[in-house]
Amino acid sequence: MDSVDEGLVHALQLDGRAPFSQIAKVLDVSEQTVARRYRKLRSTGAIRVVGGADGARLGYTSWTIRLRTTPDAALALGTALAGRADTFYVHLLSGGTEISCFTQARLEAGEASLLDRLPRTGKVLGLSAHSLLHGFVIPGGWAGLAVLEEERAARLRFTSSPEDQVTTDSADHALLDALAADGRTGHADLATATGWSESTVRRRLDHLRRSGALLIQLEFDPRALGYRAQARLWMSVRPAGLVAVAEALATHPEISFVGVTTGATNLMAEVICRDNADLYRYLTERIASLDAIQTMETAPVTRTLKRIGPPGC
Repeated sequence: MDSVDEGLVHALQLDGRAPFSQIAKVLDVSEQTVARRYRKLRSTGAIRVVGGADGARLGYTSWTIRLRTTPDAALALGTALAGRADTFYVHLLSGGTEISCFTQARLEAGEASLLDRLPRTGKVLGLSAHSLLHGFVIPGGWAGLAVLEEERAARLRFTSSPEDQVTTDSADHALLDALAADGRTGHADLATATGWSESTVRRRLDHLRRSGALLIQLEFDPRALGYRAQARLWMSVRPAGLVAVAEALATHPEISFVGVTTGATNLMAEVICRDNADLYRYLTERIASLDAIQTMETAPVTRTLKRIGPPGC
């Protein structure tokens, strides 16, 4: 990627629905150049913009699930998990012997969830489920993509005022489904999907985004952007230092996700590095300097079957 591609990727991270005309002004290029570069990056699978609901605003609890399987079962089971509407970030780990994914469920409402339906067969050697209590960094906000200086970034950054609870109805679900496939879907197409007028679509879309219930996120393939080493970390951190460690990790450009969880380990993170040499340096220098971390387990990501939106879109 050249500087225009890098600037475009960062711009879409700041606001995935920013008009190409606005991005072009910030990057000092033509609108046609921005549109052409976006189509190329999207068609190669390097990036796409997707809409996703913030489950916490809609009454859901997020869970991170880790499965150990026999090597012959991991791909089939991982593919089945990726095909579900309630999963995201489905990864094969450790040479294809583990699966890691996230899911959301309203357990207090008695709804059937992935946690109820995970297969209990000889192919599954172990399973752990940890409730995500608080996230400090999410992949869509990964600092590794930031190339624009603050003055330019400020002209694009979308800001919200999150509300504790947001109520949605069936028409909202149609809106969310359309945006899950393509977060840049135009208002006319969204009106067709929901049965609303375009003015209603604009108003409702803005409300859901401003309230924090709808996140328009940049989904990216690290390998396509030149980052070949990705890993999941599970850490046990002394309770007194838990928040401090999480906040410190959130400032590291190598970290694309960090969250406090329940379970035997209480902090989970995802790391993206240029190569294994950079990953080694990160683990042995920056992570090792955080004294409150008592234990850490590392699992390399060998294949990503799903990120935020439906696979194959």
